[in-house]
Amino acid sequence: MDENLKNTAAKGLFWGGISNVTQQLLNLCFGIFLARLLDVSDYGMVGMLTIFSALANAIQEGGFRSAITNKKDVTDTDYNAVFWTSSGIGVLLYLTLFFTVPYIADFYNTPELVGLGRFMFLSFLFSSLGTAHNAYLFKNLKVKEMSKSTLTASLISGIVALTMAFNGLAYWGIAAMNVVYVFVTTVMFWFFSLFRPSFNISLKPVVEMLPFSIKLLITIIFQILNDNFFNVLLGRFYSKHDVGIYTQAYKWTNIGTQTISLAIENVMQPVLAKSDKSRLLQVFNKLMQTTVFISFPCMFGLGLIAPEFIEITIENKWAESADLMTILCIWGGFFPFAKLFQKQILSSGQSGALMFCVIVTCILQIIVVCFSFEYGIKVMTSIYVAVNLLCMGFLYYFVHRINGVTIKDIFVNIMPFFVSVLIALFAAYFASSVFSNIYVKLVIKIIVTASVYFLMLKLMKSVVLTESLEFVKSLIVKKK
Repeated sequence: MDENLKNTAAKGLFWGGISNVTQQLLNLCFGIFLARLLDVSDYGMVGMLTIFSALANAIQEGGFRSAITNKKDVTDTDYNAVFWTSSGIGVLLYLTLFFTVPYIADFYNTPELVGLGRFMFLSFLFSSLGTAHNAYLFKNLKVKEMSKSTLTASLISGIVALTMAFNGLAYWGIAAMNVVYVFVTTVMFWFFSLFRPSFNISLKPVVEMLPFSIKLLITIIFQILNDNFFNVLLGRFYSKHDVGIYTQAYKWTNIGTQTISLAIENVMQPVLAKSDKSRLLQVFNKLMQTTVFISFPCMFGLGLIAPEFIEITIENKWAESADLMTILCIWGGFFPFAKLFQKQILSSGQSGALMFCVIVTCILQIIVVCFSFEYGIKVMTSIYVAVNLLCMGFLYYFVHRINGVTIKDIFVNIMPFFVSVLIALFAAYFASSVFSNIYVKLVIKIIVTASVYFLMLKLMKSVVLTESLEFVKSLIVKKK
């Protein structure tokens, strides 16, 4: 890997990692307090509407950030075209959902969703005003500035949500957390970005991006359907309680996956897009090792401590979420790995290939889940994880064609980490089984998993571990 690109990637990973870890810790703290204050059904109310906000947000973003990242020479005209296009779509979508939300409420037989939805949908309207600025920061690897933006937004939105929950506003506090987060993030993106919109509008750049961005948009829509279809199905055929239980399990798992994948994702596509073809496989292999080095122990470990974590942090009323969380964490360990495959496909400009993979996965997921929902949430969740893992084969097919990576390469790159973490998890499970106190069990599981994993990689002389330790040491020396 080119030395300048390697340093840029390392700094991006560092700041992205610091930001996401801190941001998710904030989400963890606020989430614990909110879960203790609110009922399971409160989360169910918000969960029913999540898919609509997510779809609207994806449509207004339109895949423009990735399209701009892949473009070699980007000017203010490009950013300006994206700004006005995204903003216009955002306004139209908000008005559409504003007047159709009564029908959504009828579908769920929950009239309270009308006012809640009209408030929640403001989030994608605010987001549309920052799409171009987000693209500017992402394109130029301004990870530090993006980190400051999201951290500030997390802190302010969390305080607002807690204040509302303490004052008895229930699910409105959760909704406000999402809306305020997006609003503050957008304001901060404007502050850090050098781009400013003008009324000298030319939509030609958007037209040029459409062949790539439309395919990516369709991909994102199907990905959202894949991730949120459970909430729709549970909300229609089960109860707000069941939606809340699943939403809580998904939320905590998602905090883990987002902490890891967003830190790495901030540099994945720009680095892959800038890599010479002759070095592409080498860069991809390095990113692959780095990804699983972090994701396997964190996510599989989170699955191991799920029962103790749920009981200690958000009390027994959420105990049903623990088993679902353990199942979801299996996919969570591979999720950043799958993201790397997706970014490799995107960086090569083959958004159509990624669209095919995600559509097939989503269709299979919906078919299988529709036939299994009568067997309960655990069976549905297990099938969801299994289908996602199996469908990674589609991603591999296209990545192999792009950079030549083989099954053997993947095996060699990930197996040392996979074996090490499995041994560490078994050791932690048996070491903790002799204790009955949940606090002791939690601490033992974390300490043993981390220690055994570190020791195993040391014995295997892992290059990624060595480079990570050297990078951290270099940062400490610089500070001194």
